[in-house]
Amino acid sequence: MGAPGPAFVLHEHRRPRHHFDLRLEEGGVLRSWAVPRGLPDDPARNRLAVAVPDHDLDHLTYTDADKSIADTGWWEEHDRTERRLLFTLHGRAGAVRYALIRTASDWLLHRTKDQPEK
Repeated sequence: MGAPGPAFVLHEHRRPRHHFDLRLEEGGVLRSWAVPRGLPDDPARNRLAVAVPDHDLDHLTYTDADKSIADTGWWEEHDRTERRLLFTLHGRAGAVRYALIRTASDWLLHRTKDQPEK
């Protein structure tokens, strides 16, 4: 049996500079954002998220000498506008709700105060 929703993967890159890539399956591709400091663990601390080109679905399991999978699972969309995507990642350690918020030049990744029940 498959996941209840589309897949996501969080890649950890060690080169050229340490960063993470959040990839959400949508429309047959992985929509992707580079997140230099990783996913926020506190609603008071937003993280920069830079949209990067879509990746092929084979990146869901891709690793190499400089790239590993930090987390994987499925994601659930709750709300979407032109400027915001509210979603929950259902990963290895449980479910966490985030919002991607478009700014004038990039995106902010925000961990919401309202979290799924454990």
